Amino acid sequence: MTDISQQTLSMPLSLRVRLSGIMFLQFMTMPVWFNTFIPYFQTLPGGERWTAWCGMLMGFGMLVSPVLCMFADRLFNAEKVLAACNFVCAALLGACYFTRSPAELFFLLLAVTLVYMPTWSLVSALAMANATPATFPHIRVFGSVGWICSAVFSVAGIKFLGIENFDKSPLIFAAAAGVSVTAGVLSLFLPATPPKGGDQPFSVADALGLKAFSLFRNKEFFVFGTILVLSMIPFQWYLSYNTMYLDEVGFRYLSLMQNLGQVGELALMLALPFIFRKCGYKWAMVGGIGALALRYAFFYAATAFKIPALDFAGILLHGVVFGMLIVGAQMYVDSIAPPELRNQAQGLVMTLTGGIGVFLSVNIFDSILKTHALPGGGHDWSFPFLVAFAVAFVLTVLMAVFFRPARTRSQSDQPAAAGD
Repeated sequence: MTDISQQTLSMPLSLRVRLSGIMFLQFMTMPVWFNTFIPYFQTLPGGERWTAWCGMLMGFGMLVSPVLCMFADRLFNAEKVLAACNFVCAALLGACYFTRSPAELFFLLLAVTLVYMPTWSLVSALAMANATPATFPHIRVFGSVGWICSAVFSVAGIKFLGIENFDKSPLIFAAAAGVSVTAGVLSLFLPATPPKGGDQPFSVADALGLKAFSLFRNKEFFVFGTILVLSMIPFQWYLSYNTMYLDEVGFRYLSLMQNLGQVGELALMLALPFIFRKCGYKWAMVGGIGALALRYAFFYAATAFKIPALDFAGILLHGVVFGMLIVGAQMYVDSIAPPELRNQAQGLVMTLTGGIGVFLSVNIFDSILKTHALPGGGHDWSFPFLVAFAVAFVLTVLMAVFFRPARTRSQSDQPAAAGD
């Protein structure tokens, strides 16, 4: 086992700064517009009819993630694909700024997500290709910092420019376009990361970015992938509906409350190398799903017994859930995927978590919420929280009992699979 401090010191500072910077900008781009675009939609004539479709935008983008990632595996350098995605995304967001038709805006934003969502896989794969397992979480934490700092545009618009309804204005798209352009420029200065599978025969499966699905032939990966998808039912529900819940129970600063989860994420990211080294990927992910169950236990108790402090506790657990489950899944898949499929494998993780997972989550919980709507408005949240807790708890047990991780490509430089 290579000592973590030695791995960290072996990485050039300039490289670490560039990788941290692109992680910061890449994850800042989305929340600038995504956190408040539905309220903006509802200010447009007929915009409220698009609310449900807007809730699935991220899922559409995640579904095509392996396709764009295929270009980085087979045809072009990963940093060039990332730059191209960012520049196209900036152009589309600029078009959104000038659009006032909700239908046209939806399809423009659909195009944005189709181009943007694969960049999460690309930037993670690119960072892991140029960093060590010990340093990757310390680089990835800047994505959380970028997400939190995205609020600076809203604060500046309201406090310094006097734009009271900044979050409900098309300026959110202009701000996001600026961040995306900056990310595109920085991408061009990232380390050259050529495709690993360019010398292999090209096929239809390559063109569709489907080669990574061959990992499901392995029984253990099938168990892992199935549990990961099912865990997204309660996980993605939090991202889609929690601000609605907070609003209905009387919290005022919705964005601030929701961002508390990213604050907790910062501390957890820094601890991930130690956690993975001591626990291994399996037990880290078991802990992540267990924390997901605990979150909904807190939310249920907060609703049933009127204890708002438990809402804060549930939100603060976001870092544990995201870091140990989602980042753990990314690093595990990267450790077992063949070199020529590493980018597509990261796209596969995004497809499972943010694509299929989003569609399952939105459709299941939207149906549950509709059956628990209150006559005077709002919802009875107790039963939905109880369902989310039950799903997460069962999946925690299944992961602990049935998942036995495959050996990584290099056990000498990967976290020890303690207890597996």
